[in-house]
Amino acid sequence: MVMLSSSSAAPLAAEVFHARYAGRLPASLKELAGPRHGVVELPLHVAWSGLRSYDLDRPRLRMGLYRTVLAEGQHEDLVTLLDHDLLLAQWPVLRTLVSRHLREVWEDAFPELLRATGSAAA
Repeated sequence: MVMLSSSSAAPLAAEVFHARYAGRLPASLKELAGPRHGVVELPLHVAWSGLRSYDLDRPRLRMGLYRTVLAEGQHEDLVTLLDHDLLLAQWPVLRTLVSRHLREVWEDAFPELLRATGSAAA
């Protein structure tokens, strides 16, 4: 019987997460054309447990929606539920609320997210 050590499994898990998130990305942040105001009801395949209705005019709820959609949404969900300006504005905090794998995939693909983070710290 062959036993794999946890250290050999970790890179494999990282690769799986990276591929999962990278395969959903839009070509550019400008594709994110979701609503900026009002109440958004997430589909069951995105919010399969817990809160599904989010008021974008309430900052905590908006942050929760973005966190959920980034983690669970497919490509079409990302482009229809997220707005590029709101994502950029929220990224400095939002990046601390999502997984390392998700954060790295998005920041590698879209350097403007890192610039938004840098300007928020200044």
